Amino acid sequence: MRHLTLIFSFFLSLQIMGQELANAEIKNLQGQTINTSTLKNNDGPLVISFWATWCKPCINELNAFHDYFIDLEETGIKVLAISIDDSRTMSKVAPFVASQAWDYDVFLDPNSDFRRAMGVNNIPHTFLLNSKAEIVWQANKYIPGEEEELAKKIVALSEKEIIKTD
Repeated sequence: MRHLTLIFSFFLSLQIMGQELANAEIKNLQGQTINTSTLKNNDGPLVISFWATWCKPCINELNAFHDYFIDLEETGIKVLAISIDDSRTMSKVAPFVASQAWDYDVFLDPNSDFRRAMGVNNIPHTFLLNSKAEIVWQANKYIPGEEEELAKKIVALSEKEIIKTD
């Protein structure tokens, strides 16, 4: 059964690659509703990371991104952290984020609409999108050092997009 689950997850991830960012309603930390179609980054790559306050690997990943991506500012990268905390833990998100050094935009997915639309079954789940908001890479785990692989993909993607616009 475990093999079937892995095979299904693999084919689902292939199906999502190349698709555009899903359309759903999320909230910023001030409680304002935002449509995900407005989350595009016309200036370069967009990283979207689904996480929760109770998920240690998620927090480790976001901390590693913060430390690693400072050197990638010239790529125009934008990082969004989408919390999937439920109603019991959602009130902890803003204070938790305030205690971190993250300079990401953080959003809440209170009804899990965006999570479902993006095919996120477990966290951390991270997507890399190009400036057209097309998914070009994703990972549904975090292993220390993985941010280096993602950084290489971000640099390659930004160089590819610069060549297209020149």
